[in-house]
Amino acid sequence: MLKSKKAEVINELTTSFANTTAVVICDYKGLTVSELEVLRKAARAKDTSVQVVKNTLATIALNNAEMSGVDIKDTNIFIWSDDVINAAKIAADFAKSNDKFVIKAGYLDKEPADVTKIEAFAKLPGREELLGMLAATWMAPITNMAVGIDALRKKKEEEA
Repeated sequence: MLKSKKAEVINELTTSFANTTAVVICDYKGLTVSELEVLRKAARAKDTSVQVVKNTLATIALNNAEMSGVDIKDTNIFIWSDDVINAAKIAADFAKSNDKFVIKAGYLDKEPADVTKIEAFAKLPGREELLGMLAATWMAPITNMAVGIDALRKKKEEEA
């Protein structure tokens, strides 16, 4: 790879990593191209990026984005997103269905994270689920009041 191309890749990755909240680093050794395409499609559906990057270029880009503390070695694929839970879920779900895909480490909110922390985030409900739970919580008092008023109406009708 030419030096100018390397600089271009580093600049693109630095910008991407600096503007994201989650980066998950995984080992993909032994996976076929078609299996990696399944991962990429799942990531695209949730506005998440997936890319295989040389370790030296990724290390420079991560350091430029003020993310350090994780040792990057061997074969790696990087998954990053603005939504911490989405990135963790995509990596964890793909790891469950593929024995050769292994989560190594990552950065969550610009802080180094180990495998257990990433898997814990993957178990959390997603943004849409949380919004649904919040809406249900807000609607509970109104629903309870409507049920109470309806019960009072029925009781008054029976008495009359």
